[in-house]
Order: sequence, then C-alpha cells, then structure tokens
Amino acid sequence: MDQNPNSGAIDEASASPTIDGILAHNRAFVERRAYERYATDKYPDKKLAIVSCMDTRLTELLSAALGLKNGDAKIIKVAGAEVAHPFGSVMRSLLIAICELGVEDIMIVAHTNCGAQHMSGAAMVTDMERLGVSQERIEFARHCGIDFDRWLAGFGDTEEAVRRSVDMVRNHPVMPPHVRVGGYVMDSDTGELTAVR
Repeated sequence: MDQNPNSGAIDEASASPTIDGILAHNRAFVERRAYERYATDKYPDKKLAIVSCMDTRLTELLSAALGLKNGDAKIIKVAGAEVAHPFGSVMRSLLIAICELGVEDIMIVAHTNCGAQHMSGAAMVTDMERLGVSQERIEFARHCGIDFDRWLAGFGDTEEAVRRSVDMVRNHPVMPPHVRVGGYVMDSDTGELTAVR
C-alpha cells in the first residue's frame, strides 16, 4: 500500500481487501434494509454505560452475556477497560452519557487474560520501529512529553486496575452524585461476571 511520507498514514485511496469486503457488505446491508431490526434512538434504554475492553473475544460476548440488545447501553471500548486519565476521552464520553443522555449506572468491565495486562512501553516502541515508525518521530514524541513507559504500560493486576478505574469515575470532581459505578471482571471464555470489591 502507498504511504504518504509526510503523514505516515496509509493513503485512503489504497485498496484493502478487508475494507473493500466491509464496504461491499455495508452496501448490501443497506439495500436489503437489514438495519430496520436495530432501530432505536440515542438514549440508552437501561440508562447504562459500560466501559469495556476492545478485545475481539468480547465483540458479541459482552452484550450476549449481559442480556443487552441494540439501544440498551452506551458501550465504550478501550484497551484494558481502563479509565486511564481523569480528563481523557473515556471520562468525557461517560460525562456526556450522564449529562446529555440520561445514564445513571456505569459498569467497568475488564476481562480475564487481557492482552493489555502485561504491555511494555519499551516493547511497544520496538514494535513501532519494526512497523516503520522512524526513531526521529519517536524522539519527537518524547520531546513533546510522551513517556512511553507510562503511557503504554500494562496494568498488571486486573482487579486492582478495575478498582482504580471505578475510583476515578466514582470520585471524579464533576461526577453527578446520583450515578452508581461498579467494577467487574468477565471470564473471556464463558462471559461470567465477577464483581470487584
């Protein structure tokens, strides 16, 4: 695939068999009006928001194991199900869900055998270099204040990571006091939830 040397991003006009297949499926999906069975509005029926991991094992398992259908909950997917920064995009999304969309309950749902658990900033930088990111760009990021070891570190203990995220959300300075926040670990194979105390 062609790359723009100025941006480092893949040229949008480049062909990708995966994306081409998805676009073809999408055209057929719309033509046969398959979207009708998913009709809902922007307000979550269960007044629920879930922060969960982006792990592919949870793509369908999460909703199935929790008995959720389209329209029931706002689901925010992020590596490790971590609320990593008090004013980052995950917290922003949660506050929008609460203040604008009526969410009253938040579940932080991590899972067993998470790939983000034992990540290493140094290993990620090595992977970036292997995938074509120049040392110059990496050093530029460092110069801008990015600490790769901290930013890309794994979380180690899953339950403790869930506790930290729950604490950050529950005790956030602008969190409305009526919102209930709970933490859970899902079994990646069975979907079983275990509450984190």
